[in-house]
Amino acid sequence: MTTDSIPIQSARRQFLHIFAATAVCSQVSPLPALADDDMAPLNRFPRMVHNYYLDQVKTAERRSLAKKTALKTKADAEVYVDEVRRKIQTCFAPFPKKKFPLNARITGTVERETYTIEKLIYESRPGFPVTANVYVPKSGKRPLPAVVGTCGHSLNGKAEEAYQSFAQGLARLGYICLIYDPIGQGERSQYLKENGKDAIRLGTRQHNHIGNQQILVGEFFGSWRAWDGMRALDYLLTRDDVDPDRIGVTGNSGGGTMTTWLCGVEPRWAMAAPSCFVTTWRHNMENELPQDSEQCPPHALALGLDHDDFLAAMAPKPVVILPKEKDYFDIRGSFEAHRRLKHLYKLLGAEENIELKAGPTPHGFTQENRESMYRFFNRSIDGPEIESEPELTIEEDKTLWCAPDGKVANIEKNRSVFEFTAAKP
Repeated sequence: MTTDSIPIQSARRQFLHIFAATAVCSQVSPLPALADDDMAPLNRFPRMVHNYYLDQVKTAERRSLAKKTALKTKADAEVYVDEVRRKIQTCFAPFPKKKFPLNARITGTVERETYTIEKLIYESRPGFPVTANVYVPKSGKRPLPAVVGTCGHSLNGKAEEAYQSFAQGLARLGYICLIYDPIGQGERSQYLKENGKDAIRLGTRQHNHIGNQQILVGEFFGSWRAWDGMRALDYLLTRDDVDPDRIGVTGNSGGGTMTTWLCGVEPRWAMAAPSCFVTTWRHNMENELPQDSEQCPPHALALGLDHDDFLAAMAPKPVVILPKEKDYFDIRGSFEAHRRLKHLYKLLGAEENIELKAGPTPHGFTQENRESMYRFFNRSIDGPEIESEPELTIEEDKTLWCAPDGKVANIEKNRSVFEFTAAKP
């Protein structure tokens, strides 16, 4: 997975500029030019391995598209949706066989004029705590619509400004929003030194470290990430102030990934809005886009699944794709995914339920994408029109901490993810 930072293409250009400047300043003579016949095509880098895997992806895509274009009737589309749901379950297996008690507890509250922030800890697995903030409006007719918010690769998880913003924005617009820290982010560091400092950097490094260990014992880190989100939904369904028929899911970047996967594995959502992720496998491979462990579902290509299929599993429920014009997740793939889904939804008689709203700026859950999400969700629940995002107040990270000193490791009888991995036979 790419981090919320400089795209890999920009980083490469910066390196080449720096290298060139250094050569000039050091008065280093340039290397002798090689004949064109001696150089590999495209940027003059050897590309044999990349082209091999790109050919594999293209072959899988062609097979998948042949099935999709062959869909002609509503019955065809319904069979296809059932088929992708079964395939996605194969990718994400095994989920836990049993849902244990959540042992949910509120460790504190933050009172604001129009909403309250509840500091929630629940256990997605026995002894495996998830830290979350629940933004609850103080007004509005109960039960209220609700949203599960999934975070991108922010080191501070749910406290990241963009992610606080959408959770708070939803609360100010009358939604209950539960936003939780991903494993290895925010309060949920899994690798700590004795002095309490992180032994492995939060975010992508912890994710890939965890994922590499889990692969060895037949686990998929994306399943663990998705299970946290599914259990967040379970928690919301225990609340009397939540309308069980109006619960959506949204997130950006790595949270857009998780929103997309959750559409595929969890049938209870009423609506979804993935931001800055949905494209195609082919565009990612063509662009040499790095991905995290949880962003590569096992057997997805072999089973003929692409990004749009995880959203197809939601059909015909409302889904909006929120790409960005200047993102490293290629917007051309976003439009392609939308075209495929438009065909499917049209056959199902729900063409109006699939939308794409592109923002003009680089990667991020910026205001224009958040506002597109608010408007789409409100239309999906027959709510009032929304002109713009309400004025927001961003909290300090510490204000939102749920665990002692902002670390789940300080919770008694806490288990880390690698303890579960080590216990696998």
